[in-house]
Amino acid sequence: MKIKFREIKNKGLGVVAIKKIVAGEVFEEAPVILYRAEEEEYLEKTALGNYTYAWESQWGAIVLGYGSLYNHSYHPNARYERDFAGKSMQYIALCDIEAGEEITINYNGRIEDLSPTWFEVF
Repeated sequence: MKIKFREIKNKGLGVVAIKKIVAGEVFEEAPVILYRAEEEEYLEKTALGNYTYAWESQWGAIVLGYGSLYNHSYHPNARYERDFAGKSMQYIALCDIEAGEEITINYNGRIEDLSPTWFEVF
C-alpha cells in the first residue's frame, strides 16, 4: 500500500502518499456501488451527497476504498478512470508523487476542466 488517509489542514480528510508513486502508476483500484440517477436527490440529503461520482447516463457511483477522500485541485497530481465493465475506479499518478505529498484529482473529471465546483476552492 502506497497511500493513507489523514486530516489535511483546511480540507478535512484527504489522501497522501506514504511511499513514492511514479508517473503513470495505478496506485489504487477501488470498487464502486452503483445507484440509479433518480436516487441522487436522496443521497444529497445525507453526508454521502458530497462523495458521489457520475457514472453512466442512468447511474451514479459511490467509490469505496479511498476513492471518495481525494481532494480537488485544478492542478492535480492524479486522475481517475472509470472501469464500467469492472465496476471500479482507477487512480493514476500524473507525475511522480513523493511520500508525504497529498494526492489530488480534478473533480470535474478532466484535468484541463477549470469549471467551477459546487464549493469554494482555496
